[in-house]
Amino acid sequence: MYHNPVMLNACIEGLQIKPEGIYADVTFGGGGHSRAILDKLTIGHLYAFDQDEDAAGNIIEDERFTFIPQNFSYFKNFIQLYQGGKIDGVLADLGVSSHQFDTPEKGFSTRFDGRLDMRMNQSNPVDAAQIVNSYDAEALTRILRIYGELQNAHAIAEEIVAARNAAPLETTGALREAVQSRLPKGKENKTLAQIFQALRIEVNQELEALTAFLTQCPDVLRPGGRLVVMSYHSLEDRLVKNFMKTGNAEGKEEKDFFGNLLTPYKLITRKPIVPSDEEIVSNSRARSAKLRIAERK
Repeated sequence: MYHNPVMLNACIEGLQIKPEGIYADVTFGGGGHSRAILDKLTIGHLYAFDQDEDAAGNIIEDERFTFIPQNFSYFKNFIQLYQGGKIDGVLADLGVSSHQFDTPEKGFSTRFDGRLDMRMNQSNPVDAAQIVNSYDAEALTRILRIYGELQNAHAIAEEIVAARNAAPLETTGALREAVQSRLPKGKENKTLAQIFQALRIEVNQELEALTAFLTQCPDVLRPGGRLVVMSYHSLEDRLVKNFMKTGNAEGKEEKDFFGNLLTPYKLITRKPIVPSDEEIVSNSRARSAKLRIAERK
């Protein structure tokens, strides 16, 4: 399967789909969420975004469906271009699809030996090999610490620099070998996954794209419209939580004269929805998923 959608029912319920409504799925991937949205529409319309050219192979032949091969950081511009007005709901399932993880040559997974690529958009000029071989130790430390949330970021960065001085690190296997001595006993796979996550976020500028998308949502959603976002690590989840609660990335609360919180949203989920134990057993990727839902005031 291209991608097994996580918490599919909860996502669709969260959107509160109106049969005649206009919706956006900004992370189309294998189209699982999009098909479920289309099932609920009569005369409505769905706009789907994805920057990965492989996703275009899953396009749904349906006059109620429009595929936009773009990063969701350009969400507002393209909705205005295609739609003109505001929409009733938007769904984002963040992170990497199962298909991307399972394609060795994309270099996302620690399980395979593939090229150090990690680009979600193949036209992006910067790949993971470039970062690993050109960033100085300080820059590598910064991304490993912030995006990988690694305690020993500096030590790992030093190992990468030492290894590449002998020969450029071009594959996931070469990177794995370079950092092997710095992987804590019993936590090798977890630490490796954190290193890969950090590089992937840097390659794709994921947090910048997510911030741009979340900043645009209040302008695109009509009152009563739903924002449904599923994230897979704490950095993403914190951004989503802050934007839904306060309307900004920092989570800075602004209040009116009467002490009421000024925010574009009403929270539908005060705490994130997490997958059931059964779903985690059947789809291990669901383990770290957190789903948050807000409604445009």
